[in-house]
Amino acid sequence: MGVHLPYSPKWYWPVEGFFGVPEMDRYFDRNSIFSKFLKTSRQFLRLNDLIMESIERGGKYSFDLSGPFLGQCRWDPELLESFREFGENGGVEFTGSCSYHSLSSLYPDLSWFKEEVLMYREMLRELLDITPKTFVNTELLYTERVEKILTDLGYNCLIAEGSRNLMNGYDPVHVFENHLPTLLRHINLSEDLELRFSEKNWQGYPLIPEKFADWIASMEGDILTLYFNYTSLCFHYRNKSMIDDFIRMLPEALKSRGIDMLTPSEAVRRFEPLKLPTLGTEQTIRYGINNALGNHAQQLYLRELVRIEEELSGLKENKNYRELKHIFGYLQQSEIFFSMNSENLREGYERAVNYFSILSDFRRAVLEEGA
Repeated sequence: MGVHLPYSPKWYWPVEGFFGVPEMDRYFDRNSIFSKFLKTSRQFLRLNDLIMESIERGGKYSFDLSGPFLGQCRWDPELLESFREFGENGGVEFTGSCSYHSLSSLYPDLSWFKEEVLMYREMLRELLDITPKTFVNTELLYTERVEKILTDLGYNCLIAEGSRNLMNGYDPVHVFENHLPTLLRHINLSEDLELRFSEKNWQGYPLIPEKFADWIASMEGDILTLYFNYTSLCFHYRNKSMIDDFIRMLPEALKSRGIDMLTPSEAVRRFEPLKLPTLGTEQTIRYGINNALGNHAQQLYLRELVRIEEELSGLKENKNYRELKHIFGYLQQSEIFFSMNSENLREGYERAVNYFSILSDFRRAVLEEGA
């Protein structure tokens, strides 16, 4: 399950004559971010109690806690302790990720990606006393370029999006052979839980544990990988759906049909990997690469990030480097790319103008620092 709350940029326009090193508050409305976090954190606490009950009934889960979300968890020790209890229980595996939820694995130079992976691993150690062995790239992004880095860092499993171009006719019901054994998300069944569970006009409604377990039991293969946003469970919970009963009873429904729930690391140890040739040639991301990088604004934003990263890397000895680097990290969040997509032309255009206003002002600060 992916748990992510973005550090959303605010609407911004550079002030004429405004100089100096920027601070987070110039580009981000932290009061609004804090308010949204506190509201959601109460819902997450209730869900965590529900997941713990499911674990006690035999459930196994993995959590992909994003770096921005973990940073916000410092505001709520009770929520942080709730996740820490999962690690002590043994029914949950926490996965590694990029510390700023960025698309840095697509940069020509992967040094920033590697640094993000190490930063995130240190954050998990500090906050949850966990060293991850499974890696989930931002929004299930897959690119073969990063696998040697991840292998060298000690990871033994990768989870990615099971998109059509990657599957090429296969079903995502195996461990796939790669530099790292790879699990691919089953999109349809994941979205049954994430998107359709509360829809009363959906033909699968109501989705009870026994029905879902029957669907899985009818499939051929070794392992089925489900991945969905934790916030979607909050949505179903608020809609007074039966999501609480579903989560509570699913482990027993699966067990009665001879199906075990496994963590990713357990899955790659249990099953022999299957060769999937497209893993060496294709890239993918959740909902498709076109959703993240399908228009000129998105492509240009990525190129600007690459240019600024190169300029910023030459300032490591400067006194303001740490603060600039921190702000730059949050300007790389995947939501910035997704919100500029072409689905809503007017809103995407307005957001693109806003983000480039922020980025141009930030680059001005980087260039001034290096002058």
